[in-house]
Amino acid sequence: MDLDRRYELCVRNLEEVITPEELRSLLETVDHPKGYVGFECSGMMHAGTGLIVGKKMRDWVEAGFDFTIFLADWHSWINNKFGGVMENIRAGGEYFKDCFTALGLPEGKVRYLWASDLVDSSDYWAKVVRVLKSSSLRRIQRALPIMGRSLDAGDVEAAWILYPAMQASDIFHMDLDCACAGMDQRKVHMLARELAPKLGYKTPVCLHSPLLPGLQGEAIEGAFDEDASIDRSIRAKMSKSIEKGAIWVNDEPDAIREKYRLAFCPPKTAEGNPVLAHARLVVFPHLGALEIERPAKYGGDITVESYAELERLYLSGALHPLDLKRGVAEAVIRILEPVRSYFQRHPENLEKMRELRVTR
Repeated sequence: MDLDRRYELCVRNLEEVITPEELRSLLETVDHPKGYVGFECSGMMHAGTGLIVGKKMRDWVEAGFDFTIFLADWHSWINNKFGGVMENIRAGGEYFKDCFTALGLPEGKVRYLWASDLVDSSDYWAKVVRVLKSSSLRRIQRALPIMGRSLDAGDVEAAWILYPAMQASDIFHMDLDCACAGMDQRKVHMLARELAPKLGYKTPVCLHSPLLPGLQGEAIEGAFDEDASIDRSIRAKMSKSIEKGAIWVNDEPDAIREKYRLAFCPPKTAEGNPVLAHARLVVFPHLGALEIERPAKYGGDITVESYAELERLYLSGALHPLDLKRGVAEAVIRILEPVRSYFQRHPENLEKMRELRVTR
């Protein structure tokens, strides 16, 4: 595969690349760069994780990356996921492995690595200490939004300070060329880039995916970034705390249809419209087109070949919000079919997640 094709696979549909020049140089000199994404094992997987980050991981693997999906069980424990019960956190990680396998990322195509596999090493904890000694408390606290914690959080557990230092140390300990994640993780990636040359580690190229907004148009409370546009995208992202606004990768087709039917979708408006955002961020990258079924009296069925065309139709009023919602819902149902099929054959870890969801 030529360099331009590899580069295009790496960067398409990303929000940010830090830096394009470094990425191109990396691809010119390394056949199989080491990349990773880390995930808290925190319950049911939503479409932002599965269909945006999952799609990008397939792109990076196709581009020749030696790619690790990092199951951050210790980080989840620090962040009080599943009440800090490690047995349940580990069950969440096994469920995530199932989800990504269903989405085309089986073991062998990628490597699955637990944080528990790193923490037994004294060399790993030496890196954590070096990161902490090279940072101010204020700089570490500025990275706490990577945990989903607001910058103005009042009651900060002492253990939380370990989290950004561990995440930066994960990058160094795995000797990664690329740190990949959603835009909500950029603060700790910037911390890693700042510290790497001081500590003698490789400076990671950072590849950041956009954040999928929740369907209800509601914002998470708090302040998560000094940059206003990044802060808005983090506060609007799909969240477990606003359940009706979240599409879970295991949702049944009728549940997906109902969530889109109730979604915030102002007519003739693109900015802040989550249904259009789902078309742009999920449907077109996966399917390349959006099919919309309509009665003949409302213009009949149409196939929209690009997001630009879709936005033009919607802003002009030629496409009704209800028709847009139906079209996007059916597209997402189609994209998630492999997940439904996989869990019909391998239901154990999903059933465990559903039990934990009820009993928590």
